[in-house]
Amino acid sequence: MGDLLLSIVMLGALALLGGAVLVFRNGDRRRALLMLIAALVLFANVAIWLVPVK
Repeated sequence: MGDLLLSIVMLGALALLGGAVLVFRNGDRRRALLMLIAALVLFANVAIWLVPVK
């Protein structure tokens, strides 16, 4: 179940990155920056979840 959740979060982050690029090309820089920040937060969460715990 955990692998499925991580995969969904990664797909969401990639979708946010792609959306940010499209929005940036249309000229809405503020919305693109917010989408980029949200994607970075998702990537950081996945990185934290993947750190091995002893």
